[in-house]
Amino acid sequence: MKILILCKKFPYPLREGEPIAITYLSKSLVEKGCEVSLLVLNTSKHYFDPVRLPAAHNHYHKIFSVAVDNHITVSGALKSMVKGVSYILGRFFSKAYEQKLEEVLQAEKYDVVQLETVYMAHYIPTIRQYSKAIISLRSHNVEHEIWERVAENTANPFKRWYLKNQNKHLKAFELRTLNSYDILLAITQRDLAVFQKLGFKNKSVVAPVGIALGEYEPDYHCFKKYPSLAFIGALDWMPNQDGIIWFLEKVWPALAARFPKLEFHIAGKNTPDWLRKRARERVVFHGEVPDAKAFLNQHPALIAPLFSGSGIKIKVLEGMALGRSVFTTPIGAEGIPARHGEQLFVANTPEKFIENIETAINNQNQMKKVGEAARAFIRSYFDDREIAGRVKEAYRELLDQRGLS
Repeated sequence: MKILILCKKFPYPLREGEPIAITYLSKSLVEKGCEVSLLVLNTSKHYFDPVRLPAAHNHYHKIFSVAVDNHITVSGALKSMVKGVSYILGRFFSKAYEQKLEEVLQAEKYDVVQLETVYMAHYIPTIRQYSKAIISLRSHNVEHEIWERVAENTANPFKRWYLKNQNKHLKAFELRTLNSYDILLAITQRDLAVFQKLGFKNKSVVAPVGIALGEYEPDYHCFKKYPSLAFIGALDWMPNQDGIIWFLEKVWPALAARFPKLEFHIAGKNTPDWLRKRARERVVFHGEVPDAKAFLNQHPALIAPLFSGSGIKIKVLEGMALGRSVFTTPIGAEGIPARHGEQLFVANTPEKFIENIETAINNQNQMKKVGEAARAFIRSYFDDREIAGRVKEAYRELLDQRGLS
């Protein structure tokens, strides 16, 4: 089975959810006997030279890369507002990329073209014109939900209005393209239910992010020392910024007062200066760290205070895979059917967040047991090979139905 993946950023380094999700599924599909090629919209913000891709992650048959400058500009945002179109969407349409896609499809026959996120649905007409491949949309989130939640959590009235305006166009696009692809790979059962309620009628598979557990070696030594808290995530992403501010303002002061030796370590790329200035006593901003797993292994507890976003939060899964005790919100735990107090801790108020962390710190043996149970949970529910097998089987069924196999 020959699969061409279209994605809006290069799936490396593995420091964010999207590259991790793309890498693990594609690698597992290759292990299942598929031939997987990649056509990357190599954007200015996440540009990566394909030549530098380590051999351990270069399981692709071919890599095609189109460099695109999609920096956010005030003029671009204003033009989109005047035209009544989504700037969020428009930044991921490129004529050069479309031409490269046409060239690739004419040069080689593919069984499946897999779109990573709805932003790549721009290119469905081109795929239909030049290929008989089935089109799969892998939805990492319900995109308009993310922006609805971001807007709701935005204090600035003009910014909130602008985000709602942009999201109106994004949602319209998401609805307009809903049945233009042949199969939907939903990241959670809950997301699939949302898409079906919106009117999706085609074939679907729930395919969460698979975790290659062998690549996550837990180090439990930190559970023997005085505990520390950790956060890791891109700090130029508004949901992460909002979560950190909430934790620093609503939760950290009480914890810092009750535990005079407790430290909170924050890692993430593109940390804005204004956020660094919010640091309090015993709060350490590390910036981008070279090895996320090594960073998390230094701290027994992962904090994931998320109030917007959709889909599965991959950093939560990674923390659980490393045997950390994860403290998150209901939105942070969406799509993860783990039990509160046994495999992770969930709270939606500052008081409950404080209570959960305080209870865990006062019983480090229990904290370690929760971390160990979290790792076992990942093994049972998020095995990358099992998920890839499910996806391949769904593709095979569609190809057989259409006489394309």
